[in-house]
Amino acid sequence: MITVEHEKIKEIPVLHIADKNRWEEKLPFIIFIHGYTSRKEFNLHYAYLLAEKGFRVILPEALYHGERSSGLSSNELNFHFWEIVLRTIDELEILKQKFEEQKLIDPSRIGVVGTSMGGIITLGALTKYPWIKAATSLMAMPYYEKFADLQINEMKKKGIKIPVSEVEMSQLMSKLRELDLSLQPQKLGNRPLLFWHGKQDSVVPYSPTYHFYESIRPLYQEQPERLNFISEENAGHKVSTEGVMRTIEWFETYL
Repeated sequence: MITVEHEKIKEIPVLHIADKNRWEEKLPFIIFIHGYTSRKEFNLHYAYLLAEKGFRVILPEALYHGERSSGLSSNELNFHFWEIVLRTIDELEILKQKFEEQKLIDPSRIGVVGTSMGGIITLGALTKYPWIKAATSLMAMPYYEKFADLQINEMKKKGIKIPVSEVEMSQLMSKLRELDLSLQPQKLGNRPLLFWHGKQDSVVPYSPTYHFYESIRPLYQEQPERLNFISEENAGHKVSTEGVMRTIEWFETYL
């Protein structure tokens, strides 16, 4: 039987999912990060399927989302996008340490996966945490600095005033460059990485992500099977059933 427990680790609400019969065992561990304006509960189907395969899965709530909502309007939330990304990357370490202290996870078998903003967080986390052994990016891109510039330009085109000083913007861009995987792909270290992206995605553009995949293929020339990109011709900004099942298979294979 698959069990779902609601827990709070420091200020971070999480859903904790695993086989009830193996609840106290040290299991391979997967952190699944939800997308922008979404919430942890909306990815329970992934967690259930992974738990059936013997993984311990947690779904954390990102800052300003779900239980952590502070009533921000959609426009106000836009200004906090990168704050959310950076905070969540920091919180991954807190979550990992907590479960490791409880001796509930195998620290040599930890995976991270996310959709959209969650995938962006996943790709950034790969630059910071060598303990991530396998990852999946679902409809996301690694170009932190370029994506931030794109967002800013879109806001300016719409006449939206950005409530950030030039100094604050410069500081933010500096932080984003530190976690921008496109600027330091060598940090992948041949770790298994799966991409899924729909070609009709109007939220996170498909082409830059595929370009990044092509650019890092030489890094995997000795073990090309550890890097994969699944494209879907007619898919938009929603993961297909195939994308879900291939994610499960990826972690089965590499974690």
